[in-house]
Amino acid sequence: MKTLVAVLAVMLTLPVPELFAQKKKAMSQREMVDVVLANTKPLKHPRGERLPLYLWPLHGLGTTNEVEAARLLKSLDERGLPVIASWNPAPQRREQSLRDALWLGRLQKKIGLPITISAIACMNSFCNGDEKTAHIGDDGKPFFDFSFEEKRPMGCPFALGFRHPVIREQLEFFLDAYQHEGLDIHFIFVDWEVDGPIEWNDAWAHSKRCRRCREHIPNIADFGAFQKALREIRCRMQRECLAKPVLKRFPKALVGNYAVYPNDGWRYWYDYFEKLAPDAPFKADQRARYRPWSQEFPLTGFTVSMPVVYTWYATPTWYDFASSDYRWFYNLLLVASKSGEHKAARAPSIPFVHWHTTAPPKEPNPAVKQFSAEKYQELLWHMLLRGHDTLFLWCPRDETAEETRLLHEVWAASLEHREFLEKGKPVTFDVPRQQGPVVSAVQLGDRLLVRRTDFDEGKGPVALSIGGKTLTVPRVDGRCQVLTLVR
Repeated sequence: MKTLVAVLAVMLTLPVPELFAQKKKAMSQREMVDVVLANTKPLKHPRGERLPLYLWPLHGLGTTNEVEAARLLKSLDERGLPVIASWNPAPQRREQSLRDALWLGRLQKKIGLPITISAIACMNSFCNGDEKTAHIGDDGKPFFDFSFEEKRPMGCPFALGFRHPVIREQLEFFLDAYQHEGLDIHFIFVDWEVDGPIEWNDAWAHSKRCRRCREHIPNIADFGAFQKALREIRCRMQRECLAKPVLKRFPKALVGNYAVYPNDGWRYWYDYFEKLAPDAPFKADQRARYRPWSQEFPLTGFTVSMPVVYTWYATPTWYDFASSDYRWFYNLLLVASKSGEHKAARAPSIPFVHWHTTAPPKEPNPAVKQFSAEKYQELLWHMLLRGHDTLFLWCPRDETAEETRLLHEVWAASLEHREFLEKGKPVTFDVPRQQGPVVSAVQLGDRLLVRRTDFDEGKGPVALSIGGKTLTVPRVDGRCQVLTLVR
């Protein structure tokens, strides 16, 4: 009691701004690791050959004590969670960044853990504001496109080639050091988004004004031709400056980029910085406007696909389903199903996921309701049964506890069905256009691992036809079923 009184006395002597600042104190990385550990449990079922579960909050351990670091690495590994090393090539930071990353890598190698790398900073920036990267008007004057971010000078897609050696060197500095140390990289990824050629926002209009763009794309009035030209350049940048340098040194590495994945020719979501280009074609679905998408994955040379299954703020406003949850579920399952169905052979799929409403405005519409935790976890199950090999959580730091708990519960429980997920084959990618029962299934011989999630009050069975046989799926809420095909 005396301690409590003393603490309160000190608090009352603090000026209000200082007291408020203490409440808002940012969480350290070491504290972040503790939050992750507190919201996960050691695995009940062995992971086997399944990929680990990736968490954005685990960029580093927040300690330089080797004994403590080894303990934390082992505790996280018991939960199937790898720690991510970050590479920062900024001139004033890259030497220390390399030392920190190598220290972590050596410790992971010593313990026998896979090495995961975030090379995000190494791919920035092709569009660095240099006048040589600008569009060229008919008057010969340079100009930039600022329709993506206020301070982001997006330039001419055909003027960025001279930046390739600079970007590649930013990555090779770290790759060469890891190769010299004998540290094998298991998974290396980037989040390369607002840079290089992008066909959305006002990019098409700017390219039509650009003398150089018109010379390279004679039929620039055709959006399809414009998109194809830009995506081919973008793929070459990722292949030459990321995939090839990595795979030259580490041929077995998984290398990929946020939002680059095999697809069905349509993009079902919009990133925070994207708008549909005026006059660009789209496919309507209620109020949704799905965009034509290029088959860029094979052109990048990447060895892992990384779909994005995020609860973007606008998503539920596109649909009229009675269930608010199904408005979220329908769109997110479209993204997951189309990317899972078209997954490339020998290239695992590691989708980014996020539960809290993503990128809301300062004054959100009260009609946009949060996706329920229950149905979000159901979505995760369906993703795992539709061809995705693991999941990668992105979230702001203050969401870490709840996001981690929800995701880890599903992923850890899925390991009970490891045989199906490792050896089986997804057999349905259907996304019902009317809310009701949703079924996903993985087949192994005549047995199927099935998940059924209902968005109505119906209790009746659902019949699936699989290879001339029929599968009858009864309603069982909140768990998977193992069923047998009958003729």
